[in-house]
Amino acid sequence: MIRQPIISVLGHVDSGKTTLLDSIRGTCIADKEAGRITQHIGASEIPIENIKMICGDLIKKIGVDLKIKGLLFIDTPGHEAFFTLRKRGGSIADIAVLVIDINEGFQQQTDESLSFLKTFKTPFIVAATKIDRIMGWHSQYKCFTENFKIQSERAKDKLDELIYRIVGQFSQRGFQSERFDRVSDFTKQIAIVPCSGVTGEGVPDLLMLLAGLSQKFLGDKIEIKSDTGKGTVLEVKEFKGLGITIDVILYDGFIRKNDFLVIGGKEIIVTKVKALLKPEPLKEMRMEKIFKPIEEVHAAAGVKISANDLENVVAGSPIRSVRNEKEIENVKREIEKEIEEIEIETDKEGVILKADTLGSLEAMIKILRDIGLNIRNAKVGSVLKNDIMECKSLQKPLIFAFNVPVSDEIKNFAKDNGVKIFSSNIIYTIVEEYKKWEEDEKRKKENKLLEIAVRPGRIKILPGYVFRQSKPAIFGIEVIAGTIKPGYKLSNKGEFIGEIKEIQSKGENLPEAKIGDKVAVSVYGITIGRQAKEGDVLDVILEEKDFDLLEKIMDKLRQDEKDLLEELKKSKNK
Repeated sequence: MIRQPIISVLGHVDSGKTTLLDSIRGTCIADKEAGRITQHIGASEIPIENIKMICGDLIKKIGVDLKIKGLLFIDTPGHEAFFTLRKRGGSIADIAVLVIDINEGFQQQTDESLSFLKTFKTPFIVAATKIDRIMGWHSQYKCFTENFKIQSERAKDKLDELIYRIVGQFSQRGFQSERFDRVSDFTKQIAIVPCSGVTGEGVPDLLMLLAGLSQKFLGDKIEIKSDTGKGTVLEVKEFKGLGITIDVILYDGFIRKNDFLVIGGKEIIVTKVKALLKPEPLKEMRMEKIFKPIEEVHAAAGVKISANDLENVVAGSPIRSVRNEKEIENVKREIEKEIEEIEIETDKEGVILKADTLGSLEAMIKILRDIGLNIRNAKVGSVLKNDIMECKSLQKPLIFAFNVPVSDEIKNFAKDNGVKIFSSNIIYTIVEEYKKWEEDEKRKKENKLLEIAVRPGRIKILPGYVFRQSKPAIFGIEVIAGTIKPGYKLSNKGEFIGEIKEIQSKGENLPEAKIGDKVAVSVYGITIGRQAKEGDVLDVILEEKDFDLLEKIMDKLRQDEKDLLEELKKSKNK
């Protein structure tokens, strides 16, 4: 039996995701959101009858006899990874809509979303939203292809300019793409659908593509393969008259009233379905207050479940329904393996990660690994003193806390123990803060190394400026390359001749002198006229450890220092 495909909608904050879904549902969910940004994940079913009604003759053009029952849309917050809704081996999404504001093009979270899609090899199409904001654009028809015909040449050119900017941005990232009505091969090119959630333009074209491509290319991926209900917990919340309930996305099989439920988490919970409730079609599960009781629910669907012992369930947890009590132990082992893949705890070096849900944890693990960090410990829950004590002795004493509270007491305890905590409910904010911190730390480390490193330097003894020949010798010099400092040892043609004690100019001591400076130096160990004479060129002595240290801070050296260092390395290797 073919189920309805699960479609994840993702993209940058405020790119128009929820407004686009509102246009499809004919509701006003976006106006009810805090700050008009989706704060939780929602699910909406669009029955096939509504799709056919919205698309009209467009369905005939794709030449597919639609057998799917509809589309199940998952609207994800712009600040969370779409695979918060997950199953073993990947996301529960069969296909995704990557929403891009056509006037802005790629933004930070667009790339983040694209990396998620690449990770799980999720097929997707692009909704290029907000075309109603293009100067001179007139939205008269709902169908984009019809509406495009009535636009002025100037408006058409502007749209194409913006579309091909996105095409170019995809190309830079290794993807072929094209405006959907110009795509020659949907298996090789990403279809870009210009649309507007405000006017509804392009929505029929988008639905037509999603329905047609899902049925044509997903094949057995959207077949129900099991009687066992398999799903992911969306949210855990109290519901008037029922107590604690769980909102679940069911992606395979079916769940019946009185089935046993096996739910993953810190501890696996086994309970029994007391009630199954569904919102009406086109209603958004997250915002709805009126639900219809049902006896069973088939994938793919969003469903509210009432049962005992749900207080400790964690959002993002896997869930299974079992009819035969004998199967419970097998299903528990299956879920344990699934959770073990996410919760990582090893003895290796790495950072500590805490997140609010299993899905968020998985998202953060993948993101942190992508930026080159190893994970020592990753668990659901808030940051504890134990985490800080474990972290303080690590090579990188860092804790990443995504969407979990960090009290002032914990912050102070971490600071006292030299542990840095990166905390936010926005993934890319955590990553950006870490990258900025890493750059600052690198800069501090390089500056410290620069202070202790013996830098390459070359000086010339100025004729007529020998003030004292020895003990110490005092004479005028010009720095002809590099840098000199007190304490630097000097050589003449490879032979050690003395150590700089002081550098002076106009009677004042200087901490250093660099190329072009003419100063007086006092040098112990040298006698002018014996080891060196007026006009001689002397070099700062660099030992092996100095060469190694300078290699680490090469980008901090001036060009004259780099050139001299290269020359000295060559002569050393002869």
